[in-house]
This record gives sequence, C-alpha cells and structure tokens, in this order.
Amino acid sequence: MSQVSPEVFEGLRQLDTATIFNAVIEARGASQGGRELEGEGGMPFNYMGPGMQCMLPQHGMAVGYAVTCELTTHDPDMPALDWHEYYDFLDESPGPMVSIMKDVDTRAGRGAALGDGMAATHRHLGVSGIVVDGSIRDLAGIERVGLPVWGTGTSPGHGVLSLVRHNHPITVNELLIFPGEIVAADRDGVVKIPAGDDAAKVLEKGQEIQEREARYHAIFSRPGLTWQDIKDYRAEQ
Repeated sequence: MSQVSPEVFEGLRQLDTATIFNAVIEARGASQGGRELEGEGGMPFNYMGPGMQCMLPQHGMAVGYAVTCELTTHDPDMPALDWHEYYDFLDESPGPMVSIMKDVDTRAGRGAALGDGMAATHRHLGVSGIVVDGSIRDLAGIERVGLPVWGTGTSPGHGVLSLVRHNHPITVNELLIFPGEIVAADRDGVVKIPAGDDAAKVLEKGQEIQEREARYHAIFSRPGLTWQDIKDYRAEQ
C-alpha cells in the first residue's frame, strides 16, 4: 500500500470504525466501478467479528499501518525468533502503526501475550495501538503507558513467550490482515481499509457520512416533530 499523508491519518482518527466501514463501501462504489466485494451478501468483509474487546477505551482510537506477528505463550518446543528482529522491523517501519499480535500456542489465550513492558516498547517505536488475538496482562501498567489495546481477555501469567514469525498475513477474529493495510480500532471493534483502496477517498466519504448523519440526528430536536416529518426527511435524502 502506498504511503498515506499525516493529514489523512488525522482525518481518519476523527471518524469511528462504523463510519470507516460504511465509507469503504461508498468509496468503492464511487471510484471502482462497482467492483465485486468480498464477503456475505456483497458486503466487504473488512472487519473483525465479536470477541475482540477494547481494554482501555479511555485511550481512544488507534489508526495505522498493520504490522503483524505470531507468538506462543507456553509451548517450549516452538522454534523461536529473536524478539529484537521484530522490534528492529518496527523501528525501521513508517508510522503510525497498529500491531496485530496472534497467540498460536496449543493453549492459545491461556497465558498473556502482552504486558506493560512490551506496550511501552511498542509505543516508543511508533505503534499507536495493539490488537491481540489472545490474553493481556498488566492493564494498569499499560494504562499508564497510554497505549490503547484490544484483546480477547486477561490473564496474570504466561510461560515461555516465543516469537514465531512476523510481517506475514494474519487472520484475527475472522479478518485476514496483510502487513501495510490501514487498520482502525475503537470501542466497536477493528476494521481495515483493504490494500488497493484509496484511504483519502475513504476519508472523504467518511466525512460525508458524518455530515449526513449529523443532519439526520439534528431533526430530532425540532419542536413538534412527527413520524411523518421523519419519513418526509428520509424520502428527500
């Protein structure tokens, strides 16, 4: 995926994941000639399923290029890479980034895959948020670090923590993510802007959606509003 300007990233941070999901649909329809969409019912399959929890909603949204890794939290016989190889990759990659981590242990989720020390290192290297397909610990410490995180649960401990691979496509909660795709996460969950889609066009459509929805919600403050008034407004749009 081509590099995205800081202004586009800042604009995307002013949206939410539901709006970004809708904007991907509208941007595709407007700019890609009705290209066939993957997923059920012709809708784009660009979002994670339920089960991915926003652990620190007070830290807001995370938006950035996806960086991926797989790890184990107990398996002692799993071939392991040097963690510095992964952190070196983060240090050399353009930001902002969202780290997508997947616990591939034989007992995935039994031990924590992320703690506050790892969170601090990620943040220092330009990661704006971490999505963990697995468990998290040290939430109070991660809160102090100031990094938004998502996970499937919490656990206070782990065994051997081994890095299996990184910078490969990864499937988390039914969503396939390729390194370099733009990922956004908030209290609703996680979405991506698929590789090949124009992030600036998605932002433009997202802002149009925001304005359209703001106008709709504004009518409910009208004195004496009736259901017929609402139907008439909707018919005009």
